[in-house]
Amino acid sequence: MNPPISRRTVTVSLLAGAAALGTAGVAHAAHPVQPAPADRSAERHGRPAAPTIILIHGAFADASSWSAVVERLQRQGHRVLAPALPLRGLASDSAYIRSVLDSVTGPIVLVGHSYGGAVISQAAADAPQVKALVYIAAFVPDIGESALQLTDKFPGSTLGQATATQYYPMPDGGQGEELVIKKDLFRKQFAAGVPRATAQVMAAGQRPITLAALQEPATAAAWKRIPSWYLVATEDRNIPPAAERWMAERARARTVTVRAPHAASVSDPGPVTGLILRAVRSVRSGH
Repeated sequence: MNPPISRRTVTVSLLAGAAALGTAGVAHAAHPVQPAPADRSAERHGRPAAPTIILIHGAFADASSWSAVVERLQRQGHRVLAPALPLRGLASDSAYIRSVLDSVTGPIVLVGHSYGGAVISQAAADAPQVKALVYIAAFVPDIGESALQLTDKFPGSTLGQATATQYYPMPDGGQGEELVIKKDLFRKQFAAGVPRATAQVMAAGQRPITLAALQEPATAAAWKRIPSWYLVATEDRNIPPAAERWMAERARARTVTVRAPHAASVSDPGPVTGLILRAVRSVRSGH
């Protein structure tokens, strides 16, 4: 068993404020984000415009998992989107996020957590406005690889024992399978070290992911052409940390290591924000 983690307190209010992200906190994904006057000035002087930062959550989470990161980025004047991911299938999820990318004017720094890493790797393929990819304890599949395949590549994941299967109706009349983390195991599995009350809120609002989405192989790998950054969470129980290090190294990502659980954006928003800002500075400097 991994040792308990002592982390800075993340308040329940950050998660409870999720509903506000679509209005006051985060620009709505359906509308193009126009450059601010300062960005146009930068372009006139030959400097790259400030990128829009798009945050993609993963399985068993929703956009509120980015709340503390969004708050920090907005405090520094950055434009941020945190759209809801359907979690129904890799191809369809990636197509949805690609539509979000296409709605944005100017450069983009695209960030993915967990399964969201597989989504950004596929959605950013042939998307010239995406200038950087940031992976937070995330999957970085090559073409033909699935999230489950990468999870099983190294020992250490306890996700299988912590999940329960639910069934939902399919359009053809059949039943689909989706997974949730059992509520009594959620904190230990997903958010160890996060205050118990916060983890309970997260467990109640977790988003199920279809089994098919985790089994679906990737058809694109944008990290092969786009500069990448990676945060390895050493206390991750969903994705083995050894797998995270291996994927980061294969992608030649600029990597940081944090003693954090899988839900690193909740437990450690400071280091997560810091890594994103490193990618932003790289885009703005043209390096």
